[in-house]
Amino acid sequence: MSDSSASGLNAKFGFNLLVWSASVSDDLFPHVDRLKKIGYDGVEIAMSQEDADAYKRFGAHAKDQGMEVNCVTVLPAEANPASPDAAVRAKGLELLKWNIDRTVDVGGKLLCGPFHSSFATFTRNDIDPDEYERSAEILHAAGDYAQQAGVMLTPEALNRFECYLCNTMGQLSHLLELTDHPHVQAMYDTHHANVEEKTHASAIKHIAPFLKHVHLSENDRGTPGSGHIDFAEAVGTCHEIGYEGWFTIEAFSRADPAFANAINVWREFSPDWDIAESGYTYLANAIQKAGYNRPV
Repeated sequence: MSDSSASGLNAKFGFNLLVWSASVSDDLFPHVDRLKKIGYDGVEIAMSQEDADAYKRFGAHAKDQGMEVNCVTVLPAEANPASPDAAVRAKGLELLKWNIDRTVDVGGKLLCGPFHSSFATFTRNDIDPDEYERSAEILHAAGDYAQQAGVMLTPEALNRFECYLCNTMGQLSHLLELTDHPHVQAMYDTHHANVEEKTHASAIKHIAPFLKHVHLSENDRGTPGSGHIDFAEAVGTCHEIGYEGWFTIEAFSRADPAFANAINVWREFSPDWDIAESGYTYLANAIQKAGYNRPV
């Protein structure tokens, strides 16, 4: 790997607050403060909170701490962008616009997640090519809205047990080619890739033209470095393709029971602050060894 001082490539390191809650609230302020002290550059929040003012308060607090904020969201079955029902697709676009507005409220510039289709919604049939076309049409319209708001959209491929339309970087790149919008790009998640891809290197190289966001997640969603994900390969390949942007830890727990039940998390994988602290030490080292510069 190259020496970080000669790299010229910059990376930011974030932590997803879904370990504690899928809903933004003032209760998370101390978590933001502690993550700042650990060394993180920002946090990522989920969008289930309906009160717009909560996002504004959270964004103001994060800014005061010198922490940036990214956002992640999913869409329900009744708002599926790939649906054959035009009214359902329209609801999907409406919800994406709402999420973009809340991203602006929190001071964020990036909204990620598997919003190309509805989470955990299956037809039990082969993929219809028209589903990609319908999803691309909604994503393009959402991209127009995001562009005027200064927000980048980064759809995410999920494993086969959580969605069917985009499991791989090959499928995701096909969708993004159809979408053809500068503000609709790609996200990569090492947890899902562990299930669906042959190697991190081949998958990341495939999605390279679109890659704008990366989640670093252990195979069991516990503390990074405690499982078998090859983070050195993933981060090193990102550096090789010239990726600059966020590396964000996404791990889960049962701290928010409703969210945990929705994603089939039935046990604790690692202690919450061990994920944040040990995960930081392990992955900050991997990022540095890959040759990235970090903000001072």
